[in-house]
Amino acid sequence: MTGDEDEALAGFRAGSGGPTARFAAAQATIIRELVGQVAELIGTDLPGGGQAPAAPEGDDLAAQLGVSQAAALPDDPVLARLLPDAYQGDDEAAREFRRYTEQGLRSAKVAAARTVLATLPPSGGKVRLTEPEAQAWLRALNDVRLALGVRLEITEEIQEEEMELSPEDPRTAYLWIYQWLAMLQESLIEALP
Repeated sequence: MTGDEDEALAGFRAGSGGPTARFAAAQATIIRELVGQVAELIGTDLPGGGQAPAAPEGDDLAAQLGVSQAAALPDDPVLARLLPDAYQGDDEAAREFRRYTEQGLRSAKVAAARTVLATLPPSGGKVRLTEPEAQAWLRALNDVRLALGVRLEITEEIQEEEMELSPEDPRTAYLWIYQWLAMLQESLIEALP
């Protein structure tokens, strides 16, 4: 391995201008694709063609505050994991809380994803993050890992599952990506001042 390849596999490191990492083109492609897919799911899977249902007609204050009519837990298991109910066992409180917070939560998640896409060159290379960018990366990587975890049905027994999967199983590569993203998150946390 060359020095650049070693650096690309090492994750983030503390730097004088903020956390830095070097990504190979294939790594950048994987991150950009997964982050983009999660952002698209969060941003476009809203009733009403890509936006949260508007507040009732004539309710200007509700519209200004971002209150929507979306009150139900999403049917998609990934969205349900990324946008969970705030109150377990109290459906009415959960619906009311969701009306006031879901649109903002979705917007924040899409904004974090956009930060990753804006700071990670499509062809790979060096990335240097400011504190706010690093926080956005942590949130976006976490969202991707949560989405992968739901789709792969990852449980606490992931080590056992990995041992049982054959190399031909298509989930093997995704489990590796899942763990690699965990390593990236951990290295980024350690690189923060």
